[in-house]
Amino acid sequence: MIRDERGSATAEFAVVVPAVVVVIALAVGALGVGAQQVRLEQGAAQAARLAARGEDASRVRDAVRVLAGDATTDVRADGDFVCVDVSAAARIALPIPRLRASSCALDSSVAGDD
Repeated sequence: MIRDERGSATAEFAVVVPAVVVVIALAVGALGVGAQQVRLEQGAAQAARLAARGEDASRVRDAVRVLAGDATTDVRADGDFVCVDVSAAARIALPIPRLRASSCALDSSVAGDD
């Protein structure tokens, strides 16, 4: 008895291709989220330095916007430090929590005190 195996490669290919496409899409999405997290961290660090120097709050938010896009920015005092907390929704169609970054810098008004 000889089995006809014509078309089996096509069927296997039709099953494998969507799985490979999903894996590639998830990998690209994960890279995008990682890059977005790095931009949030850079934005928070730059904003903390600006806030510690006494820059205007709008300039601090602009620094975050330039580096991290549409993100919420919260500036707070923490002892001798000025801290900036930044958060943004992940730009991927998966239910993951908001991305967050925080950075602190020594307040320039206390930096010269001994």
